[in-house]
Amino acid sequence: MVFGTNRRRRIHLGGCLAAVLLLLGLAAARPLESAESQEPGKPPAQALPDFVALAKKLAPIVVNISTTQSRPRQRAPGPFGAPSPFGGEDPFSEFWRRFFENPPGMPRLPQRALGSGIIIDSKGFIVTNNHVVENAEKINVKLSDEREFDAKIVGRDARTDIAVLQIVDGKGNFPQAPLGNSDELQVGEWVIAMGSPFGLENTVTAGIVSAKGRHIGAGPYDNFIQTDASINPGNSGGPLINMRGEVVGINTAIFTRTGGNLGIGFAIPINLVKEVVPELIAKGKVTRGWLGVTIQRVTPQIAKAMGLQTERGALVASVVEGSPADQAGIKTGDVIVEYQGQPIRDSGQLPILVARTEPGQMVKVTVFRDNRKIPITVKVGELKEQEELALAPTAGRLGLAVQTVTPEMAPSLGLERAEGVVVTSVQPQSVAAQAGLRRGDVILEVNRKRVTSASEFGQMVDQVKPGANVLLLVRRAGKNMFVALEAPEPKG
Repeated sequence: MVFGTNRRRRIHLGGCLAAVLLLLGLAAARPLESAESQEPGKPPAQALPDFVALAKKLAPIVVNISTTQSRPRQRAPGPFGAPSPFGGEDPFSEFWRRFFENPPGMPRLPQRALGSGIIIDSKGFIVTNNHVVENAEKINVKLSDEREFDAKIVGRDARTDIAVLQIVDGKGNFPQAPLGNSDELQVGEWVIAMGSPFGLENTVTAGIVSAKGRHIGAGPYDNFIQTDASINPGNSGGPLINMRGEVVGINTAIFTRTGGNLGIGFAIPINLVKEVVPELIAKGKVTRGWLGVTIQRVTPQIAKAMGLQTERGALVASVVEGSPADQAGIKTGDVIVEYQGQPIRDSGQLPILVARTEPGQMVKVTVFRDNRKIPITVKVGELKEQEELALAPTAGRLGLAVQTVTPEMAPSLGLERAEGVVVTSVQPQSVAAQAGLRRGDVILEVNRKRVTSASEFGQMVDQVKPGANVLLLVRRAGKNMFVALEAPEPKG
């Protein structure tokens, strides 16, 4: 604590000294209790784990990754760079920063980015984050014993932010990371994070598992481990390790106002990594199931309006024309409450279940419609790149999809009445994404004219000439703000 005067500082130090002397006196009068002297039935105090032994044992499986890449430099919005269009006080304007972002409008220049990774196979296969090696032209990995190697990308999956590299011209017999079971992790359990924060190699930090199953807006497959073990830029791709010396997660993201650690970090569960990696090694990509629906969370207000007993399930906000869901008869406004007999507790659960389904498989889906449950059989399709975003044709020019706000949706969006359109998806790297728009935003005006429907919004956007400014009035978290972006050429 900082005080304004020397006198107050002396008072503060004097108080501390008195407290220390008092504690010393108490210690002298009453020796510390041993485990044997504790009350019967009272559990003994637990000592701290042996971090020293874990750090020595696992250092060889952690690598420092440096890449050379050529791309536009972009400024991270909000608390990570220039002020966000939604105001610097709102930490959710860019909820999670992907390390190594660069600022809009700058020329393409060679850059170096630093990250971390773990060796998972004696042949030199390395797991890291996709955002660490995305756009990389050259990749160098450095081991804890100071050996350095070139590496190549074997496969990448942007949806889960996982990438697999392989050491080039290595002699093999590399150390191999022991992979644990992230489903067995308990909140409050000790973990350590290893990596190269800010380029400082072989760094170890410790903390606990703060939460599991976190959805942070990074994508449809969010299911992160939250930890207070210090994670900083450069830790991306490094391991999160339990006290048995097993890798239970891949450090990926942080929540911060300053660019440094604030005690809230996130890791991809290792069980998800174990699902994705074999396909990346074999095919360089991941094959996923696809329904063709845009979903949203069932809020207490929506549940009440729709006659649901609880706010569980996934509310279908839109259905892609011709998609498996459309062909099976799933409709906008349905609430998907079961998938293959498994209850859907929240909307984030459904995309993961669908993604794990083999394309072509027939699945049973139960929807809640008109106050009754309806069983529907759907033939799952294959998720392709162009189908992932399911952009509305009229809004695709800006890189977002929208839906007309209905009276049932208005309360959950913080609106007193149905007005405007709600953003249902935003394409990465699009002009909408660069402007800071995100799913759940309500667009009320385009160039100072009120918007009443999704089709009207599309017509307004289509009428804007390429290069002209588009001024949007957006409502988020109960507050209105203007967002300006430049209209690109229409997509043909």
